[in-house]
Amino acid sequence: MAWRYAVRESDAAAVRSLVADTGFFSADEVDLAVELIDEAVQKGSASGYEFVFLDDTNTRLKGYVCYGPIPATKSSFDLYWIAVSPSQQGAGLGAKLVAETESRALQAAASQMFVDTSGRAQYRPTRQFYERCGYHKAAELDDFYAPGDSKVIYAKKLSA
Repeated sequence: MAWRYAVRESDAAAVRSLVADTGFFSADEVDLAVELIDEAVQKGSASGYEFVFLDDTNTRLKGYVCYGPIPATKSSFDLYWIAVSPSQQGAGLGAKLVAETESRALQAAASQMFVDTSGRAQYRPTRQFYERCGYHKAAELDDFYAPGDSKVIYAKKLSA
């Protein structure tokens, strides 16, 4: 496996496939993940989106994170997207991606990271994953995504 931080045009198709293959995201959400790739390709760092990619030895995408500084904050960052290939889930790649993302955010003067996810039962393993990575539940907004689907916000103070 190899880390990569530069976004490429070809990542749009790879991210679309990876995010769709997880079975967690709607078609609109898959499109949004690709839009962030496209924006980063077009605008570079001015997009506000940074990426961590994990490719196998054949340069196939196995997982990725999209993150970046939260506008109008001094040092808070959002982890916007994380996805790991279903064939690689449970092997620790997600935790490695989060750790690498936090390390890179720290290098960019981040003091804390926030993550949003759904409160639906399907996302229980996702919420447990964030907790295992040291995040704590900071807030829950009822009926945020849809009636009966809350937004759960996790936070973590970052330190070197």
